[in-house]
Amino acid sequence: MTPLFASLFAARDIASLAVFRILFGTLMFVSTVRFVQSGWIDRFYGEPVFFFKYWGFAWVPTLPAAAMYAVYGVLAVLSLAIAAGLFYRVSIVLFALGFTYTQLLDVTNYLNHYYLIVLLSWLMCFMPLHRAWSVDAARKPAIRASTLPAYHLYLVRFQIGVVYCFAGLAKLNTDWLIHAQPLNIWLSARVETPLIGPLFDELWMAYLMSWAGFLFDSTIVLWLSWRRTRPYAYAVVVTFHLMTDVLFNIGMFPYIMMLSATVFLAPDWPRRLPFLPTRSPSRPRHDQPVTDSEPIASSICWRQKVGLIALLVYCAIQIAVPLRHYAYPGDVLWNEEGMRFAWKVMLREKHGSVTFRVRFPDTGKELQVSPRHYLDTRQEREMGGQPDLILQLAHHIARDIRKRVGGGDVEVRAEALVSLNGRPAALMIDPERDLTQVADGLAHGDWILPAPPGPPIQLHARTGP
Repeated sequence: MTPLFASLFAARDIASLAVFRILFGTLMFVSTVRFVQSGWIDRFYGEPVFFFKYWGFAWVPTLPAAAMYAVYGVLAVLSLAIAAGLFYRVSIVLFALGFTYTQLLDVTNYLNHYYLIVLLSWLMCFMPLHRAWSVDAARKPAIRASTLPAYHLYLVRFQIGVVYCFAGLAKLNTDWLIHAQPLNIWLSARVETPLIGPLFDELWMAYLMSWAGFLFDSTIVLWLSWRRTRPYAYAVVVTFHLMTDVLFNIGMFPYIMMLSATVFLAPDWPRRLPFLPTRSPSRPRHDQPVTDSEPIASSICWRQKVGLIALLVYCAIQIAVPLRHYAYPGDVLWNEEGMRFAWKVMLREKHGSVTFRVRFPDTGKELQVSPRHYLDTRQEREMGGQPDLILQLAHHIARDIRKRVGGGDVEVRAEALVSLNGRPAALMIDPERDLTQVADGLAHGDWILPAPPGPPIQLHARTGP
């Protein structure tokens, strides 16, 4: 076995991943209950009459709100089962399927941390994280183990590292570093924050926080990976994410990252906690906690080789997807081509106003259609700055109009005035382009106009006393 394979299959203490499973399940339960109690099921699934679909997933059916309550109820139960390690294999697969389903129902519901939950839950389907500190291990002593092959731990670390590294790379742009936008805009709304609020009216504070965010995302994986700086780095992780939660109210994302970052700690770190056992029952050959690399096999079989190939393909995809926006011309913050699934966190403040013009070629008559006839306020706000969603709604409007008038040709054009990071509003969609003749897909949209030139306008903030 080569040194690389030996390191991937070396035995590592299962403790950190077992605790990761417990924390993940617990947080998913809290998040699911919070979602239900906040009334978001009715808001996200009951009130809308039109749902934006991901390209290639228009076939995914949307259930009525009453059924979605049942879906989230099942997800809550599955979350507890995952945390407890009860019927873990079935529970994690059903949770991954169910949560992925909820995210495919409407593109306007997309959040980076929801995408991360989807990825982590599917990864966990292939990891035997129930072999320690679980009901399954108590019921079936034969499955108990205190170690796992190291590649399980490395894969989760890789996934979390991808989030941080690409979030840092995305901040390497002029709006964030040179103009301190959109933080300059957001901080202006936080001047009433107790104690530190007045500082948010200072321009230097926006620059300080912009550069701090860039340096944190770009380097935190390095500090978490280095044994000497790891405890201090994790303290910074907790402080940073708690601060972002207080200032920007970005949901469960800070807590998911604090939980996930624990995988960078030493594999046996939970055994040092006074309320957890220092060792776990295991198979005879692995009955002692292991912290150092220890090969568990002298060679790998063909199944392990196939698994490694799949692992490498997955890692390659996770690197390629956030980079795909470089294949498109223009500013990704403007045209949104390659924006989703790329960990571009908190990079843009967009305000859009869209009006659709419907023309009947046979008669030459035109009418204006407001998105409010089809969308709720939240959907309209999300659609206003995303060209592919404007395109989807244009096609839906055309279908609806044809149905109302009994068929015939219909042309739909959009006047979309959009402001990006404080810039003056500019046209984002070619107003003369009939969007019914544009197909949605992965190709560059030549119907999307270039981003307006010039720096963003700083709307507030004093430069000094």
